[in-house]
Formats: sequence, structure tokens, C-alpha cells
Amino acid sequence: MKLRTRVFAVVTFTLSVVLGGATSAPATSTQTVRLAAPAGSGLAPYIAVIKPVTAERLGSSWREGCPVGPGQLRLMSLTFLGFDGATHRGELIVNADRAVEVAYTFADLYFGRFPIERMETVEKYDSDDDASMAANNTSAFNCRAITGGTAWSNHSYGRAIDINTVQNPYISGSGTIYPPNGAPYADRALRAPGMIHAGDVTERAFTSRGWTWGGFWETPVDYQHFEKP
Repeated sequence: MKLRTRVFAVVTFTLSVVLGGATSAPATSTQTVRLAAPAGSGLAPYIAVIKPVTAERLGSSWREGCPVGPGQLRLMSLTFLGFDGATHRGELIVNADRAVEVAYTFADLYFGRFPIERMETVEKYDSDDDASMAANNTSAFNCRAITGGTAWSNHSYGRAIDINTVQNPYISGSGTIYPPNGAPYADRALRAPGMIHAGDVTERAFTSRGWTWGGFWETPVDYQHFEKP
């Protein structure tokens, strides 16, 4: 059954600088999405705050030569439900043109009681994708090549998100599992908390908005991965 939520407010504050009759990109732009929990759910309201992000804040996850600059990215602070059943706040960095959509997508996960282990930006793992995956970290932007290749990953554009990377591992064409501690979850007949399955709240929340799920790929199969180039 689809959960219904009530919007408290979607508020946008923008400060622009006008030079010579032309308006520059916003110097400051913060958006807040607030959604009330369904009646009787016992959940706190969902809140997502979207802010600009600097190169300093991106740290090692960004460098000169990456396909997008800091001005094209946004830092999100949002509500999620942990494996402990408690409400937590996490951070994602996504492309500016995906941020509001991502806010509503994670609201669906929260109200659908899909648990997330942790949600930290990847510079906290020295922007090492393997380390972030091994920690079961949910993340988005990281300026890096695709796994096993040289082309830019959609993570490099802030248009891909990996969720619960241990419970939803990446399986290469040769059968190698990343992260290695995700091996028990290669058996998709399991129904453990945090796993993503076709037709569940997480898969529907993303694909109904036009995102592609790596769990539908033939080879490699990437159960943790959603992208919308």
C-alpha cells in the first residue's frame, strides 16, 4: 500500500548577485523539504536540507578536471531510519539538478521503514570506494572512474547513489563480489533488513522517478546502485 504523506513546507531561500544587468549563479541557495509522517506511524517528520557545497568541503572526492564543479553539486542533510529503528541524520552530495528529487525519494524510503546503516560523504573514507563499501556506507558523489574501467562513473556527476553496499553488493562479470563482506548477500533469495529487491519500496521509489537500478543489469549486477544520468 502506498503511504500518503502531508507536506509541511518546501522552502527555498536564494541570494543572487547582479552585475552589469546580468544575474550570476546564486551565491547562497538553501532548500528545505519537510514532510509529516503518516498518522499513527510513530515516526518523526522527514526533513531534507539542500545547500551549496565548496571544493574544500568536497575534499578528496573532487579535483580539477572532474566532469562537474562544486557549483553544480549540492550537499544534502536528510532524515533516515537506521538498523536500530531510530531516526538519524545523514549526508549525501548529489548533482544540483537531482537534489530535490533525491529528497523526496529518500522520504519514501524513510516512511516505508527501509533501514540504512550509515550515510556519510566519501571523503571521510579518503574517497576510497572500496573502504566506503566495506563500511556499508550509503553515498552518492565521488569523482572516479567506473569499476573496472576508465570512463567517468555517474557518481562523478552526482547522478548515482549506492545504498547499503554490504547488503546489496556489486557482482562483476567474473563473479567477484564487492565489498567482500557482502558475499553472504549475493544470495538474493534472502530477505534481510536493508536488502533491495525488485518491487520493494526502495526500487519503486527510484525507478518510478526515472532512475535505473543496477539490480536489473545482467553483467555486472550492482544491487546497491541507482543512477539517473
